Amino acid sequence: MQYFQAVQKGKQRAGRSQMKMFGAAGFGMLTLTTKRVGGSFEPVGEEEMAAVVKSADGFVAIITDADGYTKAQSKAVTRDEAVAIYRKLTAAGGEGGGGGGGMPRYPGESIQIWSETRPTVQDI
Repeated sequence: MQYFQAVQKGKQRAGRSQMKMFGAAGFGMLTLTTKRVGGSFEPVGEEEMAAVVKSADGFVAIITDADGYTKAQSKAVTRDEAVAIYRKLTAAGGEGGGGGGGMPRYPGESIQIWSETRPTVQDI
């Protein structure tokens, strides 16, 4: 896939995740739209999984694809607020889940956001 095509498709996928984050958090920032796989660019995956990570400014709820590439994030908030957003995203029929049974928890121990790898908060 050409880079431009990967960006366009990834932007659509990440945009849908951003809207779900808006529903759960009242704010949603689009993050990654592409990922590098085997030397070529691909769009972020269609899957939507929720997690919480610690940032320099607090805690952030995120929506990631199955490979751990972050598609959307909340703003930095307290740990309790990030966990509350996470719970909205993962709740069956919850605000962020789009009424489809909620998002699964991202099972990995780290995610990729921008050029950084961050550990996920495991005790939520």
